[in-house]
Amino acid sequence: MKSKRMKKKSSSKIRILLADDHPIVRTGIKNALADQKNIEVIGEVSNGAQALKKAKELSPDIVLMDISMPGMGGLEASQRMRATLPKVKVLVFTMHDNKEYVLEIIRSGASGYVLKDTSTLELVRAIETVYQGGTFFSSKVSQFLLDQYVKKVAAGDEKSDDALTKREQEVLVLVAKGKSNKEIATELNMSTRTVETHREKIMKKLNVHSVAEMTQHAISKGLVRFPQS
Repeated sequence: MKSKRMKKKSSSKIRILLADDHPIVRTGIKNALADQKNIEVIGEVSNGAQALKKAKELSPDIVLMDISMPGMGGLEASQRMRATLPKVKVLVFTMHDNKEYVLEIIRSGASGYVLKDTSTLELVRAIETVYQGGTFFSSKVSQFLLDQYVKKVAAGDEKSDDALTKREQEVLVLVAKGKSNKEIATELNMSTRTVETHREKIMKKLNVHSVAEMTQHAISKGLVRFPQS
């Protein structure tokens, strides 16, 4: 399991909205999370359109989102949520490890991608990590991202990291490890505003638009490695 941690935001409960078209799956998730004192399921829906509507009403911290749902699926819902509800994080929780789903969901701005065969412990870790501002990808997904990079290199399509300065590469690595701007500033002895400027430049140079895509790049380049669960 690949995970990046950040310091805790507060002692309040992590408010979760479930989006899955199978009632038995939603019940299973709620039961699995029932014993977690720091996590609260505040609502559930069965498709992407409902997820958008409910998220606007309830302002959850995280939407635990399936991909394949009737009507509006998880991909479109994630893209719209990123545009209209940027403070709400999306954690994809699905049985699909299809490469097309993986890449599209990451591009949509989701903060993590966890397969449904994961354990409750790993799901909780994913929720906590995403809540704290980090990203979380299952081992299979991270390996796929690495494989994709290898293929791009072979085809000559991957951009060089020569465009990034040494300091920008250092910031990129710490972002991928789940560090907050304040933590990065402390570690690299710079101001928080300078860190923010570096992040903006990195995203522009790499043509990425989210922390998840920055993390994908860092993983694929071998700049960060995480222990297998």
